[in-house]
Amino acid sequence: MDFKVTKDMIIGDILDKCPQAAPCLMDMGMHCLGCPSARGESLGDACMVHGVDPDEFEKKINDFIAAL
Repeated sequence: MDFKVTKDMIIGDILDKCPQAAPCLMDMGMHCLGCPSARGESLGDACMVHGVDPDEFEKKINDFIAAL
């Protein structure tokens, strides 16, 4: 898949473009991907809330997407 995620992207936009990325987000601790606040925050904000390094997670999710 030719799609690249950045930590500034809104999670809802990421999931709209690549719903297959949901397991990566859930592995990070985002278990309520359907709630409006989760879908409306940036990936960087979600990483901060869940204690995840945003740069490392950006690489992880992009590696996952590239392998699809």
